[in-house]
Amino acid sequence: MSRLAPLFAAACALAGLATTVHAAPATKPDEAIVTVLYDAFGKDAGTHKDWGYAALVEYGDTRILFDTGNDPEVFRRNVEARKVDLAKLDFVVMSHRHGDHMGGMDHLLAVNPKVKIYAPKEGFGVYGGDLPATFYRRDASLPAEQRYFDGAPPETLRFGSAWPKANIALVDKTIEVAPGVHLIALVSDKTGTLELRELSLALETTNGTVLVVGCSHPGLDRIVEAATTIDPRIQLIAGGFHLVVADDAAIGALATALDQRFKVKYLAPGHCTGEPAFAAFRKAFGERFLYAGLGSRIVAGATPRASAAVIDDADLRDYRAALALRGGDDHHDHDELAVH
Repeated sequence: MSRLAPLFAAACALAGLATTVHAAPATKPDEAIVTVLYDAFGKDAGTHKDWGYAALVEYGDTRILFDTGNDPEVFRRNVEARKVDLAKLDFVVMSHRHGDHMGGMDHLLAVNPKVKIYAPKEGFGVYGGDLPATFYRRDASLPAEQRYFDGAPPETLRFGSAWPKANIALVDKTIEVAPGVHLIALVSDKTGTLELRELSLALETTNGTVLVVGCSHPGLDRIVEAATTIDPRIQLIAGGFHLVVADDAAIGALATALDQRFKVKYLAPGHCTGEPAFAAFRKAFGERFLYAGLGSRIVAGATPRASAAVIDDADLRDYRAALALRGGDDHHDHDELAVH
């Protein structure tokens, strides 16, 4: 036994060294970069405005596509105009099932058919799904030919995707999918989008969390609250805040909560945030409000900055035109066909 002791000790030492090396924490990047590839307002003459959202997110050496916009041809044109190579993505995040966020999927898959795609898990969702076979009631008195699977179903029933060959990973809880890269999974409790599942992207930086949201259907306040459990410092929020039909009181209450309760440092709202909300957030956040129109490049570092300063009259005209085409002026919160 004494002859084995030195060997055992050496093995333990080597194991400990290996553990130490692999457990070393990754260094957080100082910044994240968000390039808006799809929206209804913007100043980039080479892009085409349409209702929807997509963004390229760069985090250290990691390249993430967040949503794919509304139309595959418009998405293609905008991606090419911004010289984004979809073949060089680490993965894709699809925020939720609405068409103005996933309409460009066919173009994405034509360029990068095997890219990993994270999407919210729903029982019979467009991205696929599964349920335990116990989800349905059974009646053993029926003859076998009148029973599902002759009365002997598999333990899990799996359901198809609109993109059956895509490499889709379904997410039903908040997870860290790469060092410092988190997907926040929440379920909407709002009338009109009740039970809609949505993913938001939270990136840890040395200056705090950079949060990218699709439409914030579960409520931006709930998404931010979940993000503060990763890091209480919220450096920047970019994306759609879902206030396009909200009244002034609701917009004001959220602006106050983001500024005073959550101490959010910078905002870069777009898509379904809405014109009155753009104005309210610009007033509340001042220089901490960043322009995030189509084609914009938002660098979220120690002092976040964007490629343009303000939303002007031309932006608002384009935004209103796209919204009118979607019928958004006629819809309200109770209707899921309202602007997504």
